[in-house]
Amino acid sequence: MKRNLSIRKEIKVAFAVLALSFLIAFAERKQGAAICRNISVEIGNLTENHFLDEADVMKLLETSGEPIKGIGIDRINLKDIEKKLKYDKHILDAELFCDLKGTLLVNVELRRPIARIVQNDAPDAYIAEDGVIMPVSEKYTSRVLIISGYVKPFLESEDLTKTEEGKQLLALIKYINADRFWKAQVAQMDIDRTGRINIFPQVTGQRVEFGKPENIEVKLRKLMIFYKEILPARGWTRYERVNLEYEGQVIAE
Repeated sequence: MKRNLSIRKEIKVAFAVLALSFLIAFAERKQGAAICRNISVEIGNLTENHFLDEADVMKLLETSGEPIKGIGIDRINLKDIEKKLKYDKHILDAELFCDLKGTLLVNVELRRPIARIVQNDAPDAYIAEDGVIMPVSEKYTSRVLIISGYVKPFLESEDLTKTEEGKQLLALIKYINADRFWKAQVAQMDIDRTGRINIFPQVTGQRVEFGKPENIEVKLRKLMIFYKEILPARGWTRYERVNLEYEGQVIAE
């Protein structure tokens, strides 16, 4: 009987030691994770564009106004830093979280440019996939559709989705980029003060008077008929302009 009591006592002591060891290990691990010791930056779509790199993101973190390295993780306002990172127009999204080793993980997704606004008297800018206007970068130049002419209203809005005219222009750009033929053929679009668009193609020499960015599919279908049926029969250099604005017809001169 005494032997059984002794064995039970030894088992209890062993469990107590194990439990104490676990608590000590957990406390040490928690203590190690309580201080931000390192920052790791990952840019999700860096291979698609290079407007910002890891060093740029680190600079944005340094100028965010929040102390990071060497302080308690519970004192870092992750949501506030995410918000400040997204002030940079090149950044579409930012997500920050900490691991148990005390590393601040910074995941950044960059905006994708789909067109470039060019101006004679002001800096150029890019139109992003979501319609946001973002500045050009010294690090990277994206080969995208060129937008010229009266672009001031779009630049002032800073986001094409804020106005009906901007939404229409964005829809036209996306339609062209989504089609392999039109993406290769349309080199530049010039906008006049009435909102009408002239398209300058890559291959054929005609100026395409597209009009306002409405009835996109219908107008481009008419232009495709012009390319496939009229130009081969009449000659590729015969016409200087082609107008798509009038319903049911193509005017070429």
